[in-house]
Amino acid sequence: MDEAAIDVRGLSKSFGGRTVVNSIDIRVPKGRIFGFLGPNGSGKTTTIRMLCGLLTPDGGEGTCLGMDFRTQAEKIKEKVGYMTQKFSFWEDLTIRENLEFVANVFCMNRVSERVEKALKGLGLESRADQLAGALSGGWKQRLALAACILHEPEILLLDEPTAGVDPKARREFWDELYRLSEAGLTVLVSTHYMDEAERCHEIVYIAYGDLMAKGSVEEVIAKTKLKTFRVGGKNAAKVREALEGNPAVATTALFGEDLHVSGTDGEALKRLIAPQASENGLSLDEVPTSLEDAFIYYMNRAKEN
Repeated sequence: MDEAAIDVRGLSKSFGGRTVVNSIDIRVPKGRIFGFLGPNGSGKTTTIRMLCGLLTPDGGEGTCLGMDFRTQAEKIKEKVGYMTQKFSFWEDLTIRENLEFVANVFCMNRVSERVEKALKGLGLESRADQLAGALSGGWKQRLALAACILHEPEILLLDEPTAGVDPKARREFWDELYRLSEAGLTVLVSTHYMDEAERCHEIVYIAYGDLMAKGSVEEVIAKTKLKTFRVGGKNAAKVREALEGNPAVATTALFGEDLHVSGTDGEALKRLIAPQASENGLSLDEVPTSLEDAFIYYMNRAKEN
């Protein structure tokens, strides 16, 4: 079994009498990219912050980087890089000046060496003297990532890091995460983008404090036991209306002129859909269940607290 960067059991947290994280067990191997999925307010960010010593848990035991995550939180924080969703650097400073400022505020040694290494590693050298305020969303994210790794952390915590960033910049950002992961950095990332979740080595699905599923993307999808059918044609939306509320249907979703219908009993689902498809002159075939199908399935089953 791979050495664990994080190994925690019974992780719990409440705010104002409301349970936000309910006795969760999580093990993250070193050098892996671990994705956290779930609806807004489900406890993803709270979970990540507790794992890395940034928030005190109410219950649980275990280690982070070999240290007790409850009693050695201060030492753990020294080895964590935390990137928030909102850009929080100084727009009237250049990229280089921002990095130098961060390094000096935290009293790092070898400031020039650290800044140059971050600039080179994240492809920021050619823009080092450009004002942060003039950067696009993708370049701002690179600057934020560079600032997070200045102190050479062992764990990188990313809270929806590419929200509002265009697809090309997102892909380039993830390429950098893979490079850092291959160098031994453990990455924890919360995201709502299914394509990003599919790029994680493992994912956990948290809904309103409860851990619903964990494992590789393939394992998380398989645990739903969903079968998915595609209804193709211009009147697919009519079929969706006809299936509304039927207990055999777990999820429905339109993709252009195609309708995807999922349920746990494939044979019953096919018998239900086939007459509707035939009546409306539509095609019907079984397709692989996607992570988005699984995401909606778990979300529909979760009990909001």
